[in-house]
Amino acid sequence: MASGSDDNDDGGNFQETEPSSLVRASARWGPQHAGAQELANLYSPGKRCQEWISVVLCFALMAFNFFHLITLFHLGHIWYILLGTVAGILTADFASGLVHWGADTWGSVDLPIFGKAFIRPFREHHIDPTAITRHDFIETNGDNCMLTIVPLANMAFNFHTLSPVELYRVYPWYCYLFALAIFVTLTNQIHKWSHTYFGLPRWVILLQDLHIILPRKHHRVHHVAPHETYFCITTGWLNYPLEKLGFWRSLEDIIQGVTGEKPRSDDLKWAQKTQ
Repeated sequence: MASGSDDNDDGGNFQETEPSSLVRASARWGPQHAGAQELANLYSPGKRCQEWISVVLCFALMAFNFFHLITLFHLGHIWYILLGTVAGILTADFASGLVHWGADTWGSVDLPIFGKAFIRPFREHHIDPTAITRHDFIETNGDNCMLTIVPLANMAFNFHTLSPVELYRVYPWYCYLFALAIFVTLTNQIHKWSHTYFGLPRWVILLQDLHIILPRKHHRVHHVAPHETYFCITTGWLNYPLEKLGFWRSLEDIIQGVTGEKPRSDDLKWAQKTQ
């Protein structure tokens, strides 16, 4: 169980509820919000089936590929493994930010198929940040598992078809891809932990405190309306440099200039729902 930490002392308890003053001050927060209830009810049996299939396939392929990486390990690869792992983590963090920014900022729940399946959870999360802490492992991780199936399947196929010489040559690349796949797969679980303030294992709290995974205090910055910064949710390493560069605002200005669409307009619509 989690020990008390200084995170618990400055009013950021998203799992139980936000501090009562914040709840009273903003109707955006909590499962009682009309928009949050409507969005939660859009979670369908078909979506649940897709998530189950994705999780099973992803972890089966991950185990298969990990076995082959261990089997093919050579001491000459050690530095490539370390560099590939760091590069994979950084890529996963940037990818998490890009997907998070895209789904938070653009699109609508009303889009056919894609809207209810993939944009809906982002809208729900902003008006009920506690919802993710009530999702089980399948609902939390199903979509991210789906993203990694194709590259993991391609890797597994190549382990069976490439020669030993070819496998030795591509081994560093596969270490990078495997690290990337692991951290992409775990991004939503890490995100869930960043909203969980009671009952976390000590090793998770340690990883957060060391900023190896997304810390709780760090992620709170994103949850200040209008949710326009700190989109990276795997480790959060890239949030500060991207913010200093004005990266997301520049992208939004370009897209708004070309399309005329305003950022986060659909997000605001759901936040304003009262019935």
